[in-house]
Amino acid sequence: MPRVLIAGCGYVGAVAAARLAERDWQVEAWTRSSESAGKLAAEGFRALALDISDAGQVDQCKSEFDAVIHCASTRGGNADLYRQVYLEGVRNLLARFSQSSLLFVSSTSVYAQSGGEWVTEESAAEPTHPTGKILREAEQLALAHNGIVARLAGIYGPGRSHLLKTFLAGEAAVDSGNDRFVNQIHREDAASALAFLLDRQAPRGQTFNVVDDEPILRSECYRWLAAKLNRAQSAAGATAPQRKRGSSNKRVSNAKLRSLGWRPQYPTFADGMERSVLPSFGL
Repeated sequence: MPRVLIAGCGYVGAVAAARLAERDWQVEAWTRSSESAGKLAAEGFRALALDISDAGQVDQCKSEFDAVIHCASTRGGNADLYRQVYLEGVRNLLARFSQSSLLFVSSTSVYAQSGGEWVTEESAAEPTHPTGKILREAEQLALAHNGIVARLAGIYGPGRSHLLKTFLAGEAAVDSGNDRFVNQIHREDAASALAFLLDRQAPRGQTFNVVDDEPILRSECYRWLAAKLNRAQSAAGATAPQRKRGSSNKRVSNAKLRSLGWRPQYPTFADGMERSVLPSFGL
């Protein structure tokens, strides 16, 4: 039975753990929170509360794994936290598990394109924001050690949708001169992609975009929600807030991952919202 460590077993990682267990992987889960580790243990996983940015804690692990998934999140932290969790986290995992296949979960925020163009894994990934630059550095470190990089789009799912919460709060105004494409991935599809990349033994040393089939303009998301929920959309013309990861406007392609045989369960924004997210909000 192959063994996998999921370092950062949270919103996406916990689902990936379940998917890999279904595929007969033996899963060990790490999380910074003792409470979260307890919940994972109650689900039948070997779970530890551990900080992957601390090399000493990582080195204390005596287990060996066929694969390691770095799936930790800063939850919107600053550049210092990004450096600790992503760059130092990858470095520490590589040092301790040098014989394991590494899958690093990154973000499509490394693409800084702003003209609404399609981007693929071959497109320039030259982020201008400090957090994006750190993510890119962590990617390069993983790739230099023959790891796989999965660039996830904006994650949404049960109980979690920035777009829906913004709409319900009455803050869904869109400046017509500042509209942009939104790239998203449902939690279930993000987890299934990670399990797929390990279970299907995807080519190592490569990058894969993990995103649904249909980038959609932010204004279209809000119009869809207004029609579906029979609620008025906020008046147009408001200035868009400054985004933590910098401004970009691109359409991210999942063609490379689909070419290996992966398919999303929720291929569009409407699918994910109607079949999963809205019911989880009681709507």
